[in-house]
Amino acid sequence: MPHSLFITCPRGLEPILAQELAQQNCAQIVPTDGGVSARGSMEHVYRINLHSRTASRVLLQLAQTPYRSEDDLYRAAKNIAWEDWFGVEKTFKIKAEGKRARVKSLDFCALKIKDGLCDRFRNLSGSRPSVDKARPDVRIHLFLDDKTASIFIDTSGEALFKRGYRQDTGEAPLRENLAAGLLLLASYNGTQPMQDPFCGSGTIAIEAAWIAQNRAVGLMRRFGFEQFNTFDKALWTKLKAAARAAIRQPENAIAASDNDRRLIAAAQANAAAAEVENIIQFNVLDAQDTRPNGANGILVANPPYGVRLAEIQALHALYPQLGSWLKQHYAGWTAGLLSGDMEMPKLMRLKPKRKIPLFNGNLDCRLFLFDMVAGSNRKE
Repeated sequence: MPHSLFITCPRGLEPILAQELAQQNCAQIVPTDGGVSARGSMEHVYRINLHSRTASRVLLQLAQTPYRSEDDLYRAAKNIAWEDWFGVEKTFKIKAEGKRARVKSLDFCALKIKDGLCDRFRNLSGSRPSVDKARPDVRIHLFLDDKTASIFIDTSGEALFKRGYRQDTGEAPLRENLAAGLLLLASYNGTQPMQDPFCGSGTIAIEAAWIAQNRAVGLMRRFGFEQFNTFDKALWTKLKAAARAAIRQPENAIAASDNDRRLIAAAQANAAAAEVENIIQFNVLDAQDTRPNGANGILVANPPYGVRLAEIQALHALYPQLGSWLKQHYAGWTAGLLSGDMEMPKLMRLKPKRKIPLFNGNLDCRLFLFDMVAGSNRKE
């Protein structure tokens, strides 16, 4: 039976996520702000969780109803056949979010959903499931706009960017699904040489290695749907076996470097946990001392961007040097740089072929994509 799904992702990655859902043969794919709606079976749900590099959560819609008051939310929750999805022994958590919602308190709305759910179980069995805000077995999401309430069960459990390999993240880690999205937006498909000269704890390089291996990103973790009454263990075992069989040996070199020795040690530990330590060449190097590891490759990086004035001034002095370094050494390459500094291309004296709006957490950023040509990137 097809279900209505909403798959969330970092803002800006909706077109890439829509492509991934098309590859999994989902139906009625519609990108919107912060995610993509689609129709799919439970097999589609398993496949998206297992394979999507850019998704954050796969939510399955259980109800959608107009509302006028919080009591309408209670009734909607009580009418859902929760017992079809999970047993009274499971713990749960409810998260409420709203956009133009006509309510005084989203927390109170979540409480009404909880009451409706618990009263249904109590009426059926005489007991009710418990709330666990830290490590629930089942997560439920309520979305409110000005007219409609939508109630979802979360098939992912922990957010999908938590792949299971990150040991040490450094100070400002890039989430794994955003890192994968940067690579895919830069047209990296695993057949080109790849470099990250500002690698930090190694997330972009590790995601590149998994793309190059054709490795499903969900093979190292558990999912929310494994707690459901409807869980088809035989199908899940088959899908994981097929994903493992599809892993291949990368064709081209992947290199990652940083001028911080401690971060390189953390990146190597993360790469070992991700089982790609033999695929990525790590070096302690200043960015401008790195050189291409092949021809016509892809360079993707999240260079530092300052918050305090002194940091910004220091970076603005560095950008022209970075521009010269790229022009001198990386002809024939595509460079993708994620930055919150909108002045970066102008100060590097490079003209981006694309500026893609993205959010790194709450930080408004751009992925600047440059086609590097010898000598200068400006048209005469």
